[in-house]
Amino acid sequence: MAIDCITTMHPIMPQPSNQEIKEQDQHPLVFDASVLRHQLHIPSQFIWPDEEKACLDEPELQIPFIDLGGFLSGDPLAATEASRLVGEACQKHGFFLVVNHGIDRQLISDAHLYMDNFFSLPLSHKQRAQRMPGEHCGYASSFTARNVYQDYCEAMSNLSLGIMELLGMSLGVGRAYFREFFEENNSIMRLNYYPPCQKPDLTLGTGPHCDPTSLTILHQDQVGGLQVCVDNEWHSIKPAFNAFVVNVGDTFMALSNGRYKSCLHRAVVNRETTRKSLAFFLCPRSDKVVSPPCELVDKMSPRLYPDFTWPMLLEFTQKHYRADMKTLEAFTNWLQRKSTHSNFIT
Repeated sequence: MAIDCITTMHPIMPQPSNQEIKEQDQHPLVFDASVLRHQLHIPSQFIWPDEEKACLDEPELQIPFIDLGGFLSGDPLAATEASRLVGEACQKHGFFLVVNHGIDRQLISDAHLYMDNFFSLPLSHKQRAQRMPGEHCGYASSFTARNVYQDYCEAMSNLSLGIMELLGMSLGVGRAYFREFFEENNSIMRLNYYPPCQKPDLTLGTGPHCDPTSLTILHQDQVGGLQVCVDNEWHSIKPAFNAFVVNVGDTFMALSNGRYKSCLHRAVVNRETTRKSLAFFLCPRSDKVVSPPCELVDKMSPRLYPDFTWPMLLEFTQKHYRADMKTLEAFTNWLQRKSTHSNFIT
C-alpha cells in the first residue's frame, strides 16, 4: 500500500490540457504553510472563480450512522439492517458513517499524532521527503513511523472488506463477491493537511471532485470542512471522532453498473484552525478486471461502462482528466477512442 502525505490547499484547477498537466508536474507549486496561513493577500493561484467559491456554513447532510457492532459479531439481523441502510445511502449520494467499527482508538490517535509531527516541521525538512516530478503529489512515506501507518492501512483494509460484504448484500450478489474481489488490493493512504487561510471565502482546501478509487474511508479531526454536493446543493458532514466517513468512488460505481453513486465533494478551510484528515482509498489489484457481476446486468439495466483495470483509470485521471461527476463517461469515450485508433493501426 502506498502512503501519501500532502499539504492540500489547492490552486484553481480547471480541466487542463495534456500539456498543462505535464507543465504542472514539472513545475509544482511550493508554498510554506507556516507563512501562508498569516497572509491577508492570497496568491492568485489559490483563488477560485466566483461560481465555485465555498460557503463555510452549508447545511448539514443527513447521512446514516451504520452500527457495525452486530455485523462484526456475526448477528445476521444486524447485518441485514446495516446492508439496507448502506444500500439506501449509496443510491442517494454514496456517503455514510460507520461506528463501532472495531478500529483501535489509540491507533487512530497515533496516526494523527505523527501527522502533526511531520507537518509541524520546517518546509526545508519536509522537502527532503518530496516526491519526484511525475509521481503522485505530496511527500513520500519514508519520513515517518511506517509501522503506525502500515498498521493503520491494514486495519482500514480489513474494515473495507467488511463494508464490501455489506455492499454485496445490499446489491443482491452475496457477502463474498466484492470481498473476494478486493481481498488482495492495491490501496493508498493519504494524510491531508489544510492550514488556516485568512480569506477562506476565496479559496478551497480541495476542489470539487469525485474519487476515482473504489471506496474511501476518511477519519476527520474535530475541525470540520468536508462538503458534499447532493441534488446540486452543497452540504457539510459534521466530524465525529468515533466514526469514519465512507463514500463510494468511481471504480465501485462501475462495479455496481451505475446503481451506486460516486458523489462530488470538496474540503473548505477556515481562518483559525488547521484541519487534518486520514484518507484510505481502496483500489483493486492491478490485474483485476473491473466488470459488474452478471446479476446487475439485464435488459432493463444494460452495461454502462466497458471493462477496465484500475491502473487504466488511474492513468486517465492523473494524465488526462481531473476527476468530476463525468469521469466515467469521459473515461469510456477515451477507451473507445484508443480502441478505435488501435484497430485502425492494425
